[in-house]
Amino acid sequence: MNAQKADVRKLQKIWLSIFAMFLLSSQVSAQSQTIASDLAIARPVTSRHAMVVSQEAAASRVGIDILKKGGNAVDAAVAIGFSLAVTLPRAGNLGGGGFMLIHLSESKTTTCVDYRETAPALTTKDMFLNEKRQPDRMKSLFSGLSIGVPGTVAGLELAWRKYGSGRFTFAELIAPAAALARQGLMVDDDLADSLPFAAAALARHPSSAKIYLRPDKTAPRPGDHLALNDLVATLETIASRGAAGFYTGPVAEKIVAAVQEAGGRMTLEDLAGYHAVERAPVRGNYRGHGIVSMPPPSSGGVHIIEIANILEGFPLGAQGFNSAATIHAMAEAEKLAFADRSLYLGDPDFVQIPVSSLISKIYADDLRKKIVSDHARPAIEVSPGRPERYESDQTTHFSIVDENGNAVANTYTLNLPYGSGLVAEGTGVLLNVELDDFSAKPGAPNNYGLLGGDANAPAPAKRPLSSMSPTMVFKDGMLELVTGGAGGSRIISIVLQIILDTVDHGLNVAEAAQAPRVHHQWQPDELRIERGVSPDTIRILEAFGHRVVVREAIGSAYTIARKDGLLTGAADPRHRGALAEGY
Repeated sequence: MNAQKADVRKLQKIWLSIFAMFLLSSQVSAQSQTIASDLAIARPVTSRHAMVVSQEAAASRVGIDILKKGGNAVDAAVAIGFSLAVTLPRAGNLGGGGFMLIHLSESKTTTCVDYRETAPALTTKDMFLNEKRQPDRMKSLFSGLSIGVPGTVAGLELAWRKYGSGRFTFAELIAPAAALARQGLMVDDDLADSLPFAAAALARHPSSAKIYLRPDKTAPRPGDHLALNDLVATLETIASRGAAGFYTGPVAEKIVAAVQEAGGRMTLEDLAGYHAVERAPVRGNYRGHGIVSMPPPSSGGVHIIEIANILEGFPLGAQGFNSAATIHAMAEAEKLAFADRSLYLGDPDFVQIPVSSLISKIYADDLRKKIVSDHARPAIEVSPGRPERYESDQTTHFSIVDENGNAVANTYTLNLPYGSGLVAEGTGVLLNVELDDFSAKPGAPNNYGLLGGDANAPAPAKRPLSSMSPTMVFKDGMLELVTGGAGGSRIISIVLQIILDTVDHGLNVAEAAQAPRVHHQWQPDELRIERGVSPDTIRILEAFGHRVVVREAIGSAYTIARKDGLLTGAADPRHRGALAEGY
């Protein structure tokens, strides 16, 4: 029994290490970079033809090279998606999943590719509960039960096959990633920041430790080299066989063996049966600007629009950028939306979701009446609304606009930095920990503190609810903003504030990326504020009744704006190695 308790304590320490790593994933240490207090110095990158903004410089350059060679935004997105699986292993991935928002300028249409992970067929509703019917974090974060069927490779292939320019084969778009993998990785920038925090989780798995750690299982030091030979072979297999090379055959067999050895229930049939799906985006309007974003199983688009609808009734521009009045209105509106998220959102293939009601202007009018201008409602007083009366979530993001005006906003994830920490032996593929995004039990928080109910309960082939929010904004039918972010549940707030900062406060995309952020997700009942907000403002918010928690940094965003033929782009300064590049 004592040995068992010791093992649990050891796993808990590893979990704390992973959580600390997660915090690092959304911030840069004070020693490396800080957010400038004077936003006037923030200048975006500009170009006339095309723009790529991502979290890692080599991947951004791969995308620009594809665009210069005549590829479109989708071609570049596929090449970047595979490249980030090499150069940004804690978030870029083959073993995770995500969402891609695609805008086609010629037809003026926008569509979504949903390549979110799915639960294996042997999944049960109570698989993350212990013998006392309580959530077991060891199962949902550290066992093979937490690993969903990866969707990234299928999603990238679907996007290329249907919306690529036709000038590149799938293999040609994978080739830059394979070349980067053959070179291996020099430990610097993001790797140097994140691997020390990941060492404990990676050390649990010999297949991971031999790639990402030193022989003594300590974190690599800046300047060390990481060899990625197995990942090269996997990329070459996908290049020669397409997505089938990942979902069937030797690669699939190795993934299943790794998951099952870790206690998971994934089978070869689960992998072979995976498919990415195309969905219609969710649409809203904010002060004359059209918002187009990801629908469920992302909660991002619905709640960005719901919160924006509520805030449309407040004169945010007149109240002032990051004033107490503006932050208070945002926090109170976010509480209401996140409460709705806990009850109504899930996989639309499994549950009925009142999307049109949640994004209704009339419903927003009703919710707005619950906000008092100088008083913060305690979370216990906030509950999900009644939208049916108005029927009418580690992660990285990249944004692309090509010279013809086509655009991609793509967000994908492993859920925690380096996912489960498990590399499937012989593949080089880091596997996700995505099924923790399900609600293990109604009212029980997940790793991000988010509450959920039966709508997001585990089930076979079901996609867990996500906060990932690739988003585009249009004015008079013309594309004006492509954005998205990383940061778990905070992504919704991050993308919302990029929109508010540009529309209401007139900030350019670099200023918006650099601006201090705030976040409230209803539960836990705290208003998170980045350093850089005035202490006087914080005191006013506390006088209103908010429990303010000051954070070093809240997530990251990668944004492109388009106006009068000029593209401006900004990579978030909270991450070393991020790059906006155009031509």
